[in-house]
Amino acid sequence: MLQKLLLLTTLLLFNFSFSQVVINEIDCDTPGFDTMEFVELKSSTANFSLDGYVLVFYNAGSSTPYSGNLSYYAIDLDGLVTDANGIVMLGNSAVSPAPNRIFPNSSVQNGPDVIALYLGNDTDFPLNTPATSSNLIDAVAYSTNTNQPANLMSILGITQFINENVNSAKDTQSCQRKNDGSWEVKAPTPRANNDGSGIVFNYITVSVPQTSYIEGQSFYVTFNTSQPVSGSNLVINFSIVNGNFMVSDYSSSTDLTAEVPVGQSTAQAFIDLIDDTSDEGDEEMLIDIQSVPAEYVINNDNIIIRIYDNDYVVQSYGKPTTPTYGLVTSTAPFGYYSSLEGLSGNALKQAVQDIIANPSVVRAHNYGDIYEILRSADVNPENSNQVMEMYMERPIAKLDQQVGASNIGVWNREHIWPQSRGGFSDGTSSTPDGISVWLPTNANDILAGHADAHHIRVEDGAENSLRSNRDYGSDYNGPSGNIGSWKGDVSRALFYMAVRYNGLNLVNGDPSDAIVGQMGDLASLLAWNVSDPSDDFEMNRNNYIYTWQLNRNPFIDHPNLADYIFGANFGQQWFSTLSTQSLESSNVLVYPNPTVDYIILTGINGAAKAEIFTIAGQKVKEVIFENEIRIPLELQSGMYLIEISNDISKTTKKIVVR
Repeated sequence: MLQKLLLLTTLLLFNFSFSQVVINEIDCDTPGFDTMEFVELKSSTANFSLDGYVLVFYNAGSSTPYSGNLSYYAIDLDGLVTDANGIVMLGNSAVSPAPNRIFPNSSVQNGPDVIALYLGNDTDFPLNTPATSSNLIDAVAYSTNTNQPANLMSILGITQFINENVNSAKDTQSCQRKNDGSWEVKAPTPRANNDGSGIVFNYITVSVPQTSYIEGQSFYVTFNTSQPVSGSNLVINFSIVNGNFMVSDYSSSTDLTAEVPVGQSTAQAFIDLIDDTSDEGDEEMLIDIQSVPAEYVINNDNIIIRIYDNDYVVQSYGKPTTPTYGLVTSTAPFGYYSSLEGLSGNALKQAVQDIIANPSVVRAHNYGDIYEILRSADVNPENSNQVMEMYMERPIAKLDQQVGASNIGVWNREHIWPQSRGGFSDGTSSTPDGISVWLPTNANDILAGHADAHHIRVEDGAENSLRSNRDYGSDYNGPSGNIGSWKGDVSRALFYMAVRYNGLNLVNGDPSDAIVGQMGDLASLLAWNVSDPSDDFEMNRNNYIYTWQLNRNPFIDHPNLADYIFGANFGQQWFSTLSTQSLESSNVLVYPNPTVDYIILTGINGAAKAEIFTIAGQKVKEVIFENEIRIPLELQSGMYLIEISNDISKTTKKIVVR
């Protein structure tokens, strides 16, 4: 009997020790794109270990990818200990004071949902674990509106619900537990008692003069305390190693330390960046303060400093906005397109498909590999550590690839033929497996279109969402102020897709987005193919993608194929060398006109010569080219004549130089 009483007493004490922790504050919706979310826990005694606890986030909705009453996130709390006020906080890296444990931005859904505290580990609650009341310690139902997660609350046996937007100030207020166990909504009180009581800690704040530096530069990291240091000197140990930024990238002490003397409140540490001679790519330093004495609290931490590599590679060819022509040559094997000679109409289209969808040659990769492909295929010719955002017509650091839910200030993967309209949504794995792993494919393998790099480009995350699955031309024409340097690229990518995969078709106008397999606007695409000719940037990406997929975009190698398969020349025989075509009928374009320092000639098939004359008949420039060219001009302001000729005909146009 005594043994049973001892066992019962032990169990009661065990349960009591676990029951003294509650969820104390939740801030689920913060200004901007949710970079300051946090969840705070409170123990009834100070310095309480949270080993054996796990925080679980439940979704009460039914939207993809989660269905109702299932977990969407879990955080193991092992290793955390509450402070002298009984507080532990988990949150985004931008929250101040710094959280005891960081979770990614936009992790906490706005509700109506539930956050629950359990005995257990995060492995007990994998994604989509059904809600359970077993081993439940505490739970709070919340939202940013009046809708309650009634079913979820019933499953967990809780009645408390709090609306963070009850004061119409959800972005600037949080849900907070009061001492009597009820809840209120007011200005956030992270890492502090909600009623303002308790110990006031000495806060350590980190600052740096800039958020970015170039290899070879140096700077100081400054540490300030909110109150002068007392008792003994404050020694602050911190690290800056992060990802590819290693100890070899700086010459400061490996054990980085700053010491604030008694009676003072400031200390500095010197960081000297090494300027090596290799292009390792841009990197990010992470200033991470290690543990501090109990009477101190870290006010901000995990500060990212961008380190730009000054050894980047510059290519000889131009960006899409300053295109060059003929500097990058096709790597297509000899005879790659020989089977197309003399064909016309549907026979020509089928012959193109037989090449680019050849099941014995072409390789299909997965969506996870696309990021690696794009980092080379869409590289900025002026800086090898950047990629070019297509619609925005600007470079962005490769480091700024989207990894979280927020798409602001980052780049991601833009499907030129939208997934939903191609019938290949989520058709391949998102786990990269490299160039050496692939699957066979054919013209009927529509799911391979999900990861076909010939129609996937780097794009600004927000602009990608804005474009959505709209048609080009009749619906979407890019952001305001863009010069359309991407329009020909888009047209040739869509021409490729409509031939590569059975069931995809280009039509005129703006077809309904609900019709799978159709994209418009064909008339605009054909015009864009001429007005924005294939340039060196596009040829370079065609060559690189060929190393992965072992197929090419033939409309980059031979842009005039589009007119023979989709346009006015349908039904006419196609030949790779069409230099005998009359220039008067080949839709020769000269632009921009008027111009300042260059002109572009396009719409010419095969070899040609361009000669520029003054109005008085003096020849000032002559170039030999094939198909299209960008001609730099160093001419005085005025009117000139440009004569374009081939073996059988010529045409003359006026140009104005300002």
